[in-house]
Amino acid sequence: MTCHSVRVTLPYHLQNLARVGPEIILQVEEPVSPDAILDVIEREYPMLRGTIREHVTKRRRPLLRYFACGEDISHLPTDTILPDAIAAGREPFMIWGAVAGG
Repeated sequence: MTCHSVRVTLPYHLQNLARVGPEIILQVEEPVSPDAILDVIEREYPMLRGTIREHVTKRRRPLLRYFACGEDISHLPTDTILPDAIAAGREPFMIWGAVAGG
Protein backbone atom coordinates (compact mmCIF):
# COMPACT_ATOMS: atom_id res chain seq x y z
CA MET A 1 0.00 0.00 0.00
CA THR A 2 1.02 3.56 -0.64
CA CYS A 3 1.65 5.82 2.34
CA HIS A 4 0.97 9.57 2.22
CA SER A 5 2.30 12.40 4.38
CA VAL A 6 -0.88 14.09 5.50
CA ARG A 7 -0.93 17.43 7.31
CA VAL A 8 -3.48 17.77 10.11
CA THR A 9 -4.33 20.90 12.06
CA LEU A 10 -5.69 20.53 15.57
CA PRO A 11 -7.64 22.91 17.81
CA TYR A 12 -5.73 24.49 20.67
CA HIS A 13 -7.08 22.25 23.45
CA LEU A 14 -6.04 19.10 21.54
CA GLN A 15 -2.61 20.60 20.78
CA ASN A 16 -2.10 21.07 24.52
CA LEU A 17 -3.28 17.56 25.35
CA ALA A 18 -0.99 15.99 22.73
CA ARG A 19 1.86 18.44 23.44
CA VAL A 20 2.23 19.38 19.77
CA GLY A 21 1.99 22.53 17.69
CA PRO A 22 -0.96 23.54 15.55
CA GLU A 23 -0.06 21.12 12.75
CA ILE A 24 1.10 17.51 12.76
CA ILE A 25 2.25 15.35 9.86
CA LEU A 26 1.08 11.76 9.73
CA GLN A 27 1.90 8.81 7.50
CA VAL A 28 -1.48 7.55 6.30
CA GLU A 29 -1.99 4.52 4.07
CA GLU A 30 -4.41 4.60 1.15
CA PRO A 31 -7.25 5.18 0.93
CA VAL A 32 -6.90 8.53 2.71
CA SER A 33 -10.17 9.20 4.52
CA PRO A 34 -11.13 10.88 7.81
CA ASP A 35 -11.32 7.41 9.41
CA ALA A 36 -7.80 6.53 8.21
CA ILE A 37 -6.42 9.84 9.50
CA LEU A 38 -8.14 9.49 12.88
CA ASP A 39 -6.90 5.90 13.23
CA VAL A 40 -3.32 7.15 12.84
CA ILE A 41 -3.87 10.08 15.21
CA GLU A 42 -5.21 7.74 17.89
CA ARG A 43 -2.30 5.32 17.37
CA GLU A 44 0.42 8.00 17.37
CA TYR A 45 -1.16 10.19 20.07
CA PRO A 46 -2.97 7.83 22.46
CA MET A 47 -3.84 10.72 24.77
CA LEU A 48 -6.24 11.91 22.04
CA ARG A 49 -8.26 8.67 21.97
CA GLY A 50 -11.87 9.51 22.65
CA THR A 51 -11.36 13.27 22.31
CA ILE A 52 -12.05 13.58 18.57
CA ARG A 53 -14.43 10.66 18.20
CA GLU A 54 -16.16 8.36 20.65
CA HIS A 55 -14.32 5.17 21.63
CA VAL A 56 -16.95 2.60 20.74
CA THR A 57 -19.13 4.17 18.04
CA LYS A 58 -16.29 6.15 16.37
CA ARG A 59 -18.74 9.04 15.91
CA ARG A 60 -17.35 12.58 15.76
CA ARG A 61 -17.59 14.50 19.01
CA PRO A 62 -20.38 17.10 18.71
CA LEU A 63 -18.25 20.23 19.15
CA LEU A 64 -15.62 19.29 16.57
CA ARG A 65 -15.78 19.80 12.80
CA TYR A 66 -13.73 18.34 9.94
CA PHE A 67 -12.61 20.44 6.97
CA ALA A 68 -10.90 19.42 3.74
CA CYS A 69 -9.83 22.02 1.16
CA GLY A 70 -11.89 24.69 2.92
CA GLU A 71 -15.07 22.61 2.86
CA ASP A 72 -16.93 21.37 5.94
CA ILE A 73 -17.08 17.58 5.58
CA SER A 74 -18.26 16.87 9.13
CA HIS A 75 -21.50 15.24 8.03
CA LEU A 76 -20.08 13.11 5.20
CA PRO A 77 -19.43 9.42 5.85
CA THR A 78 -16.05 9.08 7.56
CA ASP A 79 -14.86 6.58 4.96
CA THR A 80 -15.18 9.23 2.21
CA ILE A 81 -11.98 9.45 0.16
CA LEU A 82 -10.40 12.88 0.68
CA PRO A 83 -9.19 15.11 -2.18
CA ASP A 84 -5.74 14.50 -3.67
CA ALA A 85 -4.54 17.83 -2.22
CA ILE A 86 -4.99 16.36 1.29
CA ALA A 87 -3.27 13.07 0.44
CA ALA A 88 -0.38 14.93 -1.22
CA GLY A 89 0.08 17.25 1.78
CA ARG A 90 -0.65 20.41 -0.21
CA GLU A 91 -3.69 21.16 1.97
CA PRO A 92 -4.22 20.18 5.62
CA PHE A 93 -7.04 18.08 6.99
CA MET A 94 -8.45 20.43 9.59
CA ILE A 95 -10.09 19.52 12.87
CA TRP A 96 -11.75 22.60 14.34
CA GLY A 97 -13.49 23.23 17.59
CA ALA A 98 -17.03 24.36 16.80
CA VAL A 99 -18.12 27.77 18.01
CA ALA A 100 -21.17 27.55 20.23
CA GLY A 101 -23.11 30.24 21.97
CA GLY A 102 -26.13 32.37 21.76
